[in-house]
Amino acid sequence: MAALRGPRAFAPQGLARALLWRWRPNPLRRGSDRAEAWIVLAMWLLAVLAGTCAGLWATRSVEENFARERVEWRPVTALLTERAPGTAAGSEHVWAEVRWPAPDGSVHQGQTRVGPGSDPGTPVTVWTDARGHLVTRPATESQASLRAALIGTLVGVSAAVVPLAGERLAQGFLVRRRLDRWDEEWERVGPQWRWKTG
Repeated sequence: MAALRGPRAFAPQGLARALLWRWRPNPLRRGSDRAEAWIVLAMWLLAVLAGTCAGLWATRSVEENFARERVEWRPVTALLTERAPGTAAGSEHVWAEVRWPAPDGSVHQGQTRVGPGSDPGTPVTVWTDARGHLVTRPATESQASLRAALIGTLVGVSAAVVPLAGERLAQGFLVRRRLDRWDEEWERVGPQWRWKTG
């Protein structure tokens, strides 16, 4: 711990010593300490690797999905089939029934948001997929990049948590095992002493 105190705490050799304390030679180090050191190292490396791979995979998958949507989804002019509720003075868009032609020539009907008080037959731009179903406007490239980065980060962090949780469970098991061994040794050595505590 001396490496972490005072002005030498930030010296490269002091920092390396502090980080690698588990692998320094020590006559008091038990086999469980060595096992714990390797488990911690392996699980942290696995967490970094799993988090990075899962995050990159999720980011690429989301970006490809958004790119496909930008290619396949098309704006179509739809016509209002009924008068939209509300008055023309209102600023909030309202839901109203519209119809539009599908790529195969059939006519589809659905609801979309339009200006309040719009008359029947008013043209409205809606977005449809390749089958002619209503969809939302596709994300722009910058929106898609931001969403993909956020989703990738979330997936990466979630994937990294799994090995770290396994590491905590393994450490808990090793600590319980160590305490049980100490109890066994105390039961064996304790009676040899002239006095006992507690």
